[in-house]
Amino acid sequence: MPTAESLRDLRFENLSQAVAETESLLETGYERRGKWTLGQACRHLRVVQDCSIDGYPWYFGLFAFMRPFVRPFLLPRIMAGNSPIGVPTTSIFVPGEDADDATEVSLYKESVARLENHTAPFHPHPGFGRLNHADMLRVYTTHAAHHLRFLEPRN
Repeated sequence: MPTAESLRDLRFENLSQAVAETESLLETGYERRGKWTLGQACRHLRVVQDCSIDGYPWYFGLFAFMRPFVRPFLLPRIMAGNSPIGVPTTSIFVPGEDADDATEVSLYKESVARLENHTAPFHPHPGFGRLNHADMLRVYTTHAAHHLRFLEPRN
């Protein structure tokens, strides 16, 4: 497992920059520093984001009682771009081996546009609860940087 120090220091101001990074990686090619391809990373990012609009599975609500403990500990770390490495995600967010890079980059771009244009309240985040629009976009911007830093562009 790579360490934070061995990965790119990647930060985005907004999700449009994350989309541009995925398109650049698709164009130039990349070396994997982690276990996921570009397509897998994009599918993961998209599926997680889409739940903010479409809703999370009902069983995610079973962990709502943990939010007061998780939010103050983990949210500031996430917002600072310091996501923990190697923490497993729930199986519905683990992308399959069939994730095609070009297809998933395109679908991720559509998901980002949908997220940025969403004006209704987002569904509560499983770990952080209800977040305002700007904070939710920031969470997903840092989430994208976290996963895309595992892909080293070929130049």
